[in-house]
Amino acid sequence: MKVVKTVKEVREIVAGWRKEGLTVGLVPTMGFLHEGHQSLIRKSASQNDRTVVSVFVNPIQFGPNEDLEAYPRDLNRDMQKVEEAGGNLIFNPEPAEMYPGHFTSFIDTTETTELLCGAVRPVHFRGVCTVVGKLFNIVCPDRAYFGQKDAQQLATVKRFVRDLNFPVEIVPCPIVREDDGLAKSSRNTYLNADERQAALILSKSLKLGKQAIEAGERDAQKVIDIIRKNLETEPMARIDYVEVVDFENIQRTASIQGEVLVAIAVYIGKTRLIDNFIVNI
Repeated sequence: MKVVKTVKEVREIVAGWRKEGLTVGLVPTMGFLHEGHQSLIRKSASQNDRTVVSVFVNPIQFGPNEDLEAYPRDLNRDMQKVEEAGGNLIFNPEPAEMYPGHFTSFIDTTETTELLCGAVRPVHFRGVCTVVGKLFNIVCPDRAYFGQKDAQQLATVKRFVRDLNFPVEIVPCPIVREDDGLAKSSRNTYLNADERQAALILSKSLKLGKQAIEAGERDAQKVIDIIRKNLETEPMARIDYVEVVDFENIQRTASIQGEVLVAIAVYIGKTRLIDNFIVNI
């Protein structure tokens, strides 16, 4: 397992693999890896001969009042996590390597980024799609792996890959949770003990919504109301959104039919957490 800092180094290593006829998987991350990231790396290692993991806190996907500087970083820890999971190469560039002076080219998307996190983080998905597009062009992977916890990101990446004819297969991977149900996230480290306990309201509320659907409820607003009512029982929770959307287009739907994403964003203290589930009726 090796760590490189430059585009040139990554391309040289991947070119060597290609000459040997090896397949390549890519797991894009912002580092501070946890079991959720490791599940993506393991999936890639099982489906490809070599796996590249990017570790890059992408500055252009953070708004001016967001947590760019506070976002947790620990490369030594990440190296251990990647090696444990079967990764072969870490690409850990500096921002200037990814965005050289007078950088003016971006990937913009519509429709899938209008609601949910896109509604309150206006620069976020432009930054996500731009960095992911760059990583695809740098690594040229056969497959790339994305977690369902960031479901809007997954849908948006799938869309721009289709629209712009990127020759890469997008492989979705399920949410990995703590034993008590909390979705694993690098931002969970921001929570103190009381907030960590309060954060369980997210998965508990989603579970009630899912149970209602499994019992036959098809009215999206009624499912939203069930989830919202339970979230409101936690004094430390401040709801950002509770939405039911069709998963392909990330647009609101009145009826739960087809592939539907039920997604929430909730502040616990100052920490914004997201969670979701997908059903296919």
